[in-house]
Amino acid sequence: MAALQVQNLQSTSSSHGRFRASLFPSSNFRAKSVYLRQLPNKITIQDLILRQDGTATKEVPTHTTTGNEDKELVTKLLAITEAVADRANMHAIIGAQRNNWNHLFTNSINSVTLIGSLMAGISSVPVGEATTQLLAFKLASMLLFGTAMGMMLVVNKIQPSQLAEEQRKATLRWKQLERSIQDTFSLRNPTESDVKDAMNKVLALEKAYPLPLLPGMLEKFPKKVEPSRWWPKLRQRPEETHRRHTNGADANGWSKELEEEMRGLLKVLKLKDEEQYLRVGKVVLDTNRTLATAGPLFAGLALIGSGLIGSSALGPLPVLLAVAGGSLATVMNTLEHAGQVGMMFELLRNNAGFYRWLQEEIEFNLGEEDVEKRENGELFKLKLALKLGRSLSEFRDFVPYDSPSCKDEDIKDFAGKLF
Repeated sequence: MAALQVQNLQSTSSSHGRFRASLFPSSNFRAKSVYLRQLPNKITIQDLILRQDGTATKEVPTHTTTGNEDKELVTKLLAITEAVADRANMHAIIGAQRNNWNHLFTNSINSVTLIGSLMAGISSVPVGEATTQLLAFKLASMLLFGTAMGMMLVVNKIQPSQLAEEQRKATLRWKQLERSIQDTFSLRNPTESDVKDAMNKVLALEKAYPLPLLPGMLEKFPKKVEPSRWWPKLRQRPEETHRRHTNGADANGWSKELEEEMRGLLKVLKLKDEEQYLRVGKVVLDTNRTLATAGPLFAGLALIGSGLIGSSALGPLPVLLAVAGGSLATVMNTLEHAGQVGMMFELLRNNAGFYRWLQEEIEFNLGEEDVEKRENGELFKLKLALKLGRSLSEFRDFVPYDSPSCKDEDIKDFAGKLF
């Protein structure tokens, strides 16, 4: 009889759960999260109950201090994970919005300048005594050219295509951070170092990809092109004194040969991959700066020409200036924003930052004196191979570049094969 009651209770509970899931489908989201599924293995249900102020509490035995500390660390890391997930959603939504901005502003400015050019041309056509109609077309073209110039100045300042690329990259980085925290819950109990490391990564991402436009927006036309940085600075290592290797034998996956491969790879990353993206990024930045200056300039010339239409001393020059200036302003705006030159610059800057990040990871591991405190060498090599799109055997090709006799101009290959 008791077994029958238990079975009925279980079936009732499961049917109630299915009914609740059908009514509230969004409530299933948290149940699917890795870190929340791992919670029952870490702490008990009673530990998760939040007590209100003023309620009676029992005295906690001395031997439960460690459990309380683990619960506090889990709670902190869960709070960080929730904030990270929210940031990822926010950047994804704002990225889609700013991508729409780019399309809407581009089409609107082109329409305004082309219609202004058309009205400027119509206002110059002689129609006998109908000077009132000509004046209306002239004033309308001046208004449209002024509006187009103002819109160009604003849009060229904020660069919507570049903003959208920033949000796309930010969404990717926030999701990567969320997955790394979930892996921490899956593999082991979190520590104070995990909480501090996650918080530092959150602050670094906030600084690298700010949400507000003014103030806080990243500089769109920097004087010097530098790689993007979305990771916190790694702690400094002391100077090298000795290595824990014995006759070239492996220790924590590290060997003399692997260190030579890493040093050769590090040199190639510095001299070829990062330098390439910074060089091309500077060319794209100069192109974008030229287009951003030329667009409003041509619109301003069209505005001046439109205002001088009808002057007998200048003849057909004003209308030529108005129509040609408006057309050229449309071309410059299309090349800059429809071509998404700002997005290309941000993409190149982030790619350079990716290779800078790999360099710091390699330097961080090679700078550790005790190889037992490094990341496992074979695992580290596998991660680098996946990030660079290379096979493990291809890392041996970087060994000659570590030689002092190797000159910089002798290096022809690139480390990365993905982009």
